[in-house]
Amino acid sequence: MPVSLVMTADTHVPKRSRDLPHALWTAIEAADLVVHAGDWVDAALLDLIEKRSRRLLAVYGNNDHGPLRERLPEVARAEVEGVRLAVVHETGDAKGREARCALRFPDDDVLVFGHSHIPWDTTAPTGLRLLNPGSPTDRRRQPHGTFLTAVAAGGALHDVTLHAVPR
Repeated sequence: MPVSLVMTADTHVPKRSRDLPHALWTAIEAADLVVHAGDWVDAALLDLIEKRSRRLLAVYGNNDHGPLRERLPEVARAEVEGVRLAVVHETGDAKGREARCALRFPDDDVLVFGHSHIPWDTTAPTGLRLLNPGSPTDRRRQPHGTFLTAVAAGGALHDVTLHAVPR
């Protein structure tokens, strides 16, 4: 049975934004699984997403401390419709990322990560797909904030879509 996913990271609420964009909340409420790759900043957002989502797979980021580090792991994993999914906040420099991550996550099919606020979608020579949803609230050098949606079915990730968040 297909599983719908929404992927986000680097939300930085309430430091970069008072709340998540409406489009992301709508996606969170509609998804079967929400994946958050860290940098929440405040546990209140974790509480809200837990209440408004069906299922959450999440990690802490470098800006997350105290209760967030107590409640969330550095690396999270789940098998979703035959897709072995891993989540981590930081993967290091863009140069050599695919090779580094393939070595670190040899038993996973998809790695969702954050930290850079820059959307990323590549595949390592081993077949590991690396996805960074960017940030919905802190676009940095990007033209707009972003998040990802996808569908896991039949052992593969389908319909991976980058969504732009209006300013």
